[in-house]
Amino acid sequence: MKLDNLKKASDANFRRITGVKRKTFDTMVKILNEAHIEKKKKGGRPNTFGVEIMLLMALEYIREYRTYATIGASYGLSESNTYETIKWVENVLIKSPEFRLPGRKALLKSDNEYEIILIDATESPIERPKKNSADFIREKRRDIR
Repeated sequence: MKLDNLKKASDANFRRITGVKRKTFDTMVKILNEAHIEKKKKGGRPNTFGVEIMLLMALEYIREYRTYATIGASYGLSESNTYETIKWVENVLIKSPEFRLPGRKALLKSDNEYEIILIDATESPIERPKKNSADFIREKRRDIR
């Protein structure tokens, strides 16, 4: 399986494949395990994959920007299940204090130098003209009785 090969990989190859260091990956797994235990206290069906595989799916989506359908096909899941899994991983990691960026005021007050690079990879809708009644030819309407 993919995870077994990844565990055997060197630190350099691990980072090349996942995009994060092994230590960061282990921290993410720890946070996700805690959140998963909290989530499953309420009950529900067991997950198909472990937390490490879910994290790998999210990292593939973020790093390679593959579609949910292609990631789901790789792991044998439906597109909607893949979407829910990746969103859950993202939301848990965003809420954890270890992966939260400091606020704007904290950055301005501190003497530390931060090098932050943000990449905007969001999809934006195409602007198209709105349809309204003024665009139609009204003269033809008079002929209709």
